[in-house]
Amino acid sequence: MIVFGAIDFAASVARIGDFLGYHVTVCDARPVFATSKRFPGADEVVVDWPHRYLRAELDAGRIDARTVVCVLTHDPKFDVPVLQVALREELAYIGAMGSRRTHDDRLARLREAGVTEEELARLSSPIGLDLGARTPEETAVSIAAEIIAGRWGGGGARLATTEGRIHHDVS
Repeated sequence: MIVFGAIDFAASVARIGDFLGYHVTVCDARPVFATSKRFPGADEVVVDWPHRYLRAELDAGRIDARTVVCVLTHDPKFDVPVLQVALREELAYIGAMGSRRTHDDRLARLREAGVTEEELARLSSPIGLDLGARTPEETAVSIAAEIIAGRWGGGGARLATTEGRIHHDVS
């Protein structure tokens, strides 16, 4: 799991990523925010421009189709370049945080940058499932739930309102 954006929500996402068994990296270009002290749940904290770090990791073969990317910066100067790189790769999950207005602006900027509709369809934005989350911890659970649902083919519905098997078959 790579978490881009050393914001308060990133600490909770890093903790839940660790809980789920991911090797968690938090990356941000701002050294004042990207510190190990702020992100004790992360295996690594990297100070670099997100798009540059992601490209280097891809080129080095350290990222594959199991990799989860969470873009939490909601700042176009970080979001658009890293999402351009991520959306062109076969990754397990790509999510981006932000309001619906931020999401619409982000999509317009990505289209202007040449990202195709097929590539945009792989973006989970706004990130997470609708759990009514308000706190960073609740938001992290929402993001984790969406990642898990995507991995195993779950729909995110309440089990009490569904029928059939509870556990999805592994493909």
